[in-house]
Amino acid sequence: MGATPLTIATVSFRCRQTEERIPLSSYSSEMSVNLTTPTLPLRLKRVDFEEPHDPDAFKCKRPRLSQPPSPGLAPCLRPLSQSHGPPGPEKHCVSHIGPYVLLELTEGTQTYRAVHRVTEQEYTCKVFCMRKYQELIAPYMRLCPHDNICRISEIITGEHNVYVFFERNYGDMHSYVRTCKRLPEDEAVRLFSQMATAVSHCHEHGVVLRDLKLRKFVFTDPQRTKLVLQNLEDSCLLQGEDDSLTDKHGCPAYVGPEILNSRHSYSGKAADVWSLGVVLYTMLVGRYPFQDVEPAALFSKIRRGAFTIPEALSARARSLVCCMLRKAPAERLEASDILVHPWLLCGGGGAAPSVPPHLSSRNCVDQVVPDSGCGEDSGDYL
Repeated sequence: MGATPLTIATVSFRCRQTEERIPLSSYSSEMSVNLTTPTLPLRLKRVDFEEPHDPDAFKCKRPRLSQPPSPGLAPCLRPLSQSHGPPGPEKHCVSHIGPYVLLELTEGTQTYRAVHRVTEQEYTCKVFCMRKYQELIAPYMRLCPHDNICRISEIITGEHNVYVFFERNYGDMHSYVRTCKRLPEDEAVRLFSQMATAVSHCHEHGVVLRDLKLRKFVFTDPQRTKLVLQNLEDSCLLQGEDDSLTDKHGCPAYVGPEILNSRHSYSGKAADVWSLGVVLYTMLVGRYPFQDVEPAALFSKIRRGAFTIPEALSARARSLVCCMLRKAPAERLEASDILVHPWLLCGGGGAAPSVPPHLSSRNCVDQVVPDSGCGEDSGDYL
């Protein structure tokens, strides 16, 4: 699998102020990353600012009582007006990075809203430390282009940090499910099929996601019909067929029982499928299958693998959830098998997704929808 060539622009600063003057946040050093950095065929080019001799080219703008219109930007893309209250630690000054304008920090993430000064197109920008960025973007370089996986639009390197730009999104699935409470099955079929396709593509190319959750899927259209998988920085790159992992990494509500019980290694792909099962359950039911205010009690429930599924869900939907949330990792469906489950092929009244011919289509017992379903009597313990 060859790496995808990517052009990287290097910004030259010709003033005393450097990028360290901008209060940009980097990814936490506590992030668990087990990656072997590949040699990336990156072509470097040097890009100067349009006004290199302007001493204020990279200086933060001071708050004003009334912010004038930003020349050259459409009203919907102009920076948000400054609040009149005292400045807080989360204040972000507008910054110029090459042809981009960095605006406010996106809520709940380490990502900034950015606008291209020429095209006025909106992007999201992530800031990485120079010495770690190749390791963090390695999963993006490993994967072939895919409609349901976000792509890097441009990379600009500064003196100390690297600015990685992605296409903008229209909100994440976590916020969407919270707003809708739960999704009808026909809508869940359309959205979840895109999620499963993205995970299957990652596994096919040796990328284990580890920290898979609803928030990692974002909409790329205002109608909220198209999803892409983002935030691959904490993924793990496999060097062969063995997907054994040893680190304890993941969101508590989505972590598999084998990660809590294992003292040695566990299957990274099977752990991703478990997390994908939690995603589907939450979409359909409106709550996590395992939840508790106390972490110890939550982990105890996950270790037992006990959960209930409302009888209001269709038999196919209950079957697929049970196939992914099996306590034994070896008994779960693989990501490619999820795509040919009856619920995705004909469930919810939605259009059947196209299944690539190379994907497995084994007729295992897990694929058969049981007559009694997987309700409280038969599906508590998997």
